[in-house]
Amino acid sequence: MTASSSLPPLAARIAGIGLIGPGFDDWAGARTVLAGEAAWTSAPTRIPSPSLLPPAERRRVGNVVKLAIGVGLQAVEAAGADAATLATVFASSGGDGANCHAICEVLASDDRAISPTRFHNSVNNAASGYWGIATGAMAASTIVSAYDGSFAAGLLEALAQLACGAGPVLLIVYDHPYPAPLDAARPMVDAFGLALLLVPDTAAGKGPRVALGGFTDAPADRLADPGLEALRTGVPGARALPLLERIARAGPGRCTLEYLDALQLALDVTP
Repeated sequence: MTASSSLPPLAARIAGIGLIGPGFDDWAGARTVLAGEAAWTSAPTRIPSPSLLPPAERRRVGNVVKLAIGVGLQAVEAAGADAATLATVFASSGGDGANCHAICEVLASDDRAISPTRFHNSVNNAASGYWGIATGAMAASTIVSAYDGSFAAGLLEALAQLACGAGPVLLIVYDHPYPAPLDAARPMVDAFGLALLLVPDTAAGKGPRVALGGFTDAPADRLADPGLEALRTGVPGARALPLLERIARAGPGRCTLEYLDALQLALDVTP
């Protein structure tokens, strides 16, 4: 079942991609793996320190924020864009689990005073705030969270903003494993971040085109490589891998991504 509409499809060109995950340091390396040109070798995710942040802020942020800023800057650099001018959409299934754990430890102790730094890092828009500090961005910023469907929800939000004339929109998706004992309830295989700089569909030659084909109850696409398929299901942000695989292989077609319970997102991709 696929829903249809007489309205023009939500669509965009992807002008830049950033990617950091297990065995992936950037989109250039990930593209060769997803295109079938190189084998994937799993390795712990390496999260860069955001040099654009002032030293004091850099010391305060956790790996979740560093990951978000890292992939965002990759996508901006790939597109040759000015980060300060871009509207942003941040999407994460759970935010900063390590900070949440630290707050819970304090609340369970005799001294229940929580540091202001811990508190402001606990809000869901912490990554958005630090992105603004790092880049000087003053454009609108939105934060969404939809459990395992957070990438699809973020992409929908970014496409909708683009259709409403927001101009180029930078989508930043990021997830990081929780420490014990929280990880027992919400396990993730490793940290994974992805950024897509979406520009209006009219910008010919600005990269592959992605268009919303509707919502469907068909199963989400799977990856043929067992290791990559385990990554796709092992961390929410990696639910985007079937879309990235189709982009890497530069072939037109439709991919189906996990969204909400029994409802998937169908996307039409054109090189």
